[in-house]
Amino acid sequence: FKKKGPLMTRWTPLTPDTADANARPILETVRDKYGFVPNLIGNMAHAPEAARAYLELGERLAATRFDATEQQVVLLAVSRYNGCEYCVGAHSAISAMQKLPADVIAAIRDDRPIDDEKLEALRAFTTNMVDRRGWLTDEDVAAFLAAGYEKSQILDVVLAVAMKTLSNYTNHIAGTGLDAAFADFAWRAPSQD
Repeated sequence: FKKKGPLMTRWTPLTPDTADANARPILETVRDKYGFVPNLIGNMAHAPEAARAYLELGERLAATRFDATEQQVVLLAVSRYNGCEYCVGAHSAISAMQKLPADVIAAIRDDRPIDDEKLEALRAFTTNMVDRRGWLTDEDVAAFLAAGYEKSQILDVVLAVAMKTLSNYTNHIAGTGLDAAFADFAWRAPSQD
């Protein structure tokens, strides 16, 4: 990825108090579920159907055969590849809350292999999926399957890529600031000069 430079303006995330009648129920539901409205959802609420789609994709991902750790590995890997500072920070915090080992989180943030072979196969497969825009090699697929994943989980990775593409691009466009709840996990994309 290559960052094009700072945005001229940041979007102001909507809240249940500032949102219109279309977006307000989305934000209220998120606030009731998590105790606050993350800035990402507040920015997505400017286009309520985008916010709804993102939340629905998250529910669909949670229903896949990936466990919570594997889901976070995929979401972090996509966000890292795309240079999304917000999502890397937020998913690092969420991963820590879900007891993902700190060395796994650090490896993904630093774009290093994960020591756990199965999780590394997932991280590498996900990165290849994004880098090659789905044009995987037979070797990519064979390595993923050899690590113990199922053929159907290839499309589960595609689902996660779609979810994170929606949020990563939103954050790039909106200049989404990291929430205080995730501040301990702030991350800066490496310079691509």
